[in-house]
Amino acid sequence: MSDTPVSPAAASIANSIVGGKAAGTQSRYFKDNLARWVVWTGGLGVIVALMLIFVYLLSEVFPLFKGAEFEQRQSFVVPGGQGKTLYFAAEEQGEVGMRLTDSGAVTFFDLYDGKQRGQIQLPLGEQGLVGARELSAEAGTVGAQLSDGSVLVFRHKYLITYPNDKRLITPEIEYPFGEAPLAFMSEGGHALALREERGTLLMAAADTAGSVHLRAWEKQESLMGDVSFDVGSESTFAPPVKPDLLLIEPLLSWLYVIDRAAGKIAFYKLDGGNSPQLVHIYDTGAPVEDARYLAGGISIVVAQANGVVSQWFPARDKDGNHYLARVREFDLPGGKPITAIGPEMRRRGFAVGDSEGHVAVYYATAERLIEERKVLDGPVKFLSFNPRAQYLAVLGADGKLAGFDVHNEHPEVSFKALWGKVWYESYDDEKWLWQSSSASSDFEPKFSMTPLSVGTIKGAFYAMIFAIPLAVLGAIFTANFMSPEMRQVVKPSVEVLAALPSVILGFLAGLWLAPFVETNLPGVFLTLLLLPLSIPIFGYVWTRMPRSIRLRTPAGWEAAMLIPVIAVVVWFCFAIAKPLEAMAFGGNMQAWMDHTLGIGYDQRNALVVGIAMGIAVIPVIFSIAEDAIFSVPRQLSLGSLALGATPWQTLVGVVLPTASPGIFSAVMIGMGRAVGETMIVLMATGNTPVTDFSMFQGMRTFAANIAVEMPESEVGSTHFRLLFFAGLVLFLFTFVLNTLAEVVRQRLRKRYSNL
Repeated sequence: MSDTPVSPAAASIANSIVGGKAAGTQSRYFKDNLARWVVWTGGLGVIVALMLIFVYLLSEVFPLFKGAEFEQRQSFVVPGGQGKTLYFAAEEQGEVGMRLTDSGAVTFFDLYDGKQRGQIQLPLGEQGLVGARELSAEAGTVGAQLSDGSVLVFRHKYLITYPNDKRLITPEIEYPFGEAPLAFMSEGGHALALREERGTLLMAAADTAGSVHLRAWEKQESLMGDVSFDVGSESTFAPPVKPDLLLIEPLLSWLYVIDRAAGKIAFYKLDGGNSPQLVHIYDTGAPVEDARYLAGGISIVVAQANGVVSQWFPARDKDGNHYLARVREFDLPGGKPITAIGPEMRRRGFAVGDSEGHVAVYYATAERLIEERKVLDGPVKFLSFNPRAQYLAVLGADGKLAGFDVHNEHPEVSFKALWGKVWYESYDDEKWLWQSSSASSDFEPKFSMTPLSVGTIKGAFYAMIFAIPLAVLGAIFTANFMSPEMRQVVKPSVEVLAALPSVILGFLAGLWLAPFVETNLPGVFLTLLLLPLSIPIFGYVWTRMPRSIRLRTPAGWEAAMLIPVIAVVVWFCFAIAKPLEAMAFGGNMQAWMDHTLGIGYDQRNALVVGIAMGIAVIPVIFSIAEDAIFSVPRQLSLGSLALGATPWQTLVGVVLPTASPGIFSAVMIGMGRAVGETMIVLMATGNTPVTDFSMFQGMRTFAANIAVEMPESEVGSTHFRLLFFAGLVLFLFTFVLNTLAEVVRQRLRKRYSNL
């Protein structure tokens, strides 16, 4: 066989075709590789962005769990002579210390090197001092009890100037009640306690016979601005315990009379000028060494000889009667007798020292041991924080002072404080509470994450209960039974709802839906009950209609027939709601639930959020689920039908299992939207951080809490970092949830991939 000659023109055409195919192939390969690298880079960028977010959140949260730092300064013997120290304090900057001795000498000295900066003698005359007690630690006001029974009130102040751009602290003494001591008792006493509230100065002290004397002074101011103090009410009573130590509540409502040796506390209610009323006597279980008020003036901490410190404050029992509650205990490591207590002035922290020179620092609300170490070789006599709690002075019985620079920014944080029940001041039992701190030290910060966690889960739960049935069942019907023409109208219409801003939905839910539901609660419940029942009933009735009537509706358009049915059912539910409410619930369903079932009703509650947030979530779930169902290969459905299965059997046995990974992904994405929703929850729930799963109560979620409180938080504060911690918890929650969802989705895909 001879080869057929090929003309040059044909050869040229053939070569151009081959070359064109090769060039097209190379172009395709280049585009495929480019697309692959773009997708890979974008995916890696998403992962890196998520990791950076996680690292940033972690960097803001980490300081919360970082331990406190105590840096010791030079130790020295305090100046001011060999007299007995009655009172000791440190000024706000932690640079100057103040010592009061029984001779009435007030000595100021440098807290770094111990050099004396000045000494002022109190105007005592020939009298000596037998004791001293703080009237206000924050203001530096002290009451000194003289040997003749009178009391001199003075205040140590510190004037700060900057000569030559260098800070200079000049200590001063002033007398807010005059330089003359206030006559109190006719003879020397002990256990002085004093408080001032709204122009009333109240003093209490015990005499040698075991009686307690109370006297009040009323502040009077003339038109010329002259201030005087007149003696007001006074009383004397004999307590049933030995009055070794007295404490007066800052609002002049309570009096504690403590028997040191017996370890008993007599709890009294103060009633103006009348004699105090004994509430009860409490046994602490061991001899009492000292007792002091914590910041805020509500709790007292009681130090005992067995090495235990207990916290007490007034509470109410089930009958509404006051009693003194022993809230919590703190064990000093070693169990040695506690000899001194030093509370912080603006937080619920305090330090305790024992007979062997050990010092431990605690935070009451968090039940947390901050630091413990041996500081002195002998007993601790005084412990004092400066007002900023950045300096701790430890004074021994031998006059030696050990000072520490304290870096303890976030003592309020512990696992129990964040997630457990805590018994807070002014509450009658343990609770989960979130109430961020205020500017006043009287307020006890409450930073429990449990109400926010419950609110987040609760909001997502009720939203998904409302959204999943409507979205998934609607997607099934739209993808399998609806005509293509109607589907082209319904699907885009539902997806348009996804573009509706959540703030608009929150606005409508808060201002219209919540009052509407409250006013028409029986109608809402009837609608939720009858509407799901009416649809299958109508479907059954429709199948029993004459064939001539059913054929007038084109195939796939049956859903349009439901529109008037739904409208009539909703109208009927609200039409009979009022008569039914009057007949069954006495005309007020909310009051009936409250009195009969004990279920309270808030206007902005989880039911409203479930409806509003469900409307926001439905388009997301519907669109993804509908695409997954509609994408099931047509030959699978046709094969099932050809083998004799009914359309419903085909749907349940073939279509839904094949589309289950996509449906599951739709539900998980919708849940992620519900968990992270902010504005709807913020505007439609009342934004109350309560731990309650009732659908009739409000809530607060992590996202809403961050949005509300972040602008008002101080940068770097415990509140600020806990908001970042809430964001970290939300981040980890969604990450774990999405990871589990992806594992389940992959297993579903693997299981049903062979259908």
